[in-house]
Amino acid sequence: MQVRINKYLSESGFCSRREADRLIEQGKVKINGELALIGSKVTESDLVTVSGKLIKHQVPMVYLAFNKPIGVVSTTDPAIKHNIIDYMKYPERIFHIGRLDKDSEGLILMTNDGDIVNEILRTENNHEKEYVVEVDKKLSPDFCDKMSHGVPILGTVTKPCKVERLSDRRFKIILTEGMNRQIRRMCDVFGYQVKSLKRIRVMNIKLDIPVGHYRDLTEKEKTELFNLLQQER
Repeated sequence: MQVRINKYLSESGFCSRREADRLIEQGKVKINGELALIGSKVTESDLVTVSGKLIKHQVPMVYLAFNKPIGVVSTTDPAIKHNIIDYMKYPERIFHIGRLDKDSEGLILMTNDGDIVNEILRTENNHEKEYVVEVDKKLSPDFCDKMSHGVPILGTVTKPCKVERLSDRRFKIILTEGMNRQIRRMCDVFGYQVKSLKRIRVMNIKLDIPVGHYRDLTEKEKTELFNLLQQER
């Protein structure tokens, strides 16, 4: 993955991002022998020097799949009770990619890679997120069809999506957008209240761990994820 040169220098412990920008403006930073510019990006294979000194990037990138429990809040704000960072107690600074509301459970990706967060959020309305939902009463015969063809919420109409009936009160839905409490609002339009909502997939990453646990993404998962993001640019 590419990172911005100021982030590269900051994570290497050489200086702050602001100081890195100042050094770049002074012409003291080079990438593979060429003067760096503000916003230049580098990879692990690039040679970065400051005033002739080789700088090594020492912070490993962390990519985690976390099965968020109900009640945990998707925020890094320490002032908010039950925030996701306090719950996970991960030894390094990480942050969540996207959100999963407090009343929902399931897969949320966590990382210290700010660039991939920006990439995923920038293309959020393109990639798939899959959920299993249980409602308070029996689904009507045409429920899945109505849900899949767009529902008027929040002053707009949702994009067409894939909906599959699993049982009398349960269904699976695949969205390619991320409106606030979207599934709950969609169900409410047709007179249903969501009793449980679990996200089981984000793009190519599938939920396969117990509630409250996390794991590193596999090399295969990371490669597939980066390739999907590259295709969506």
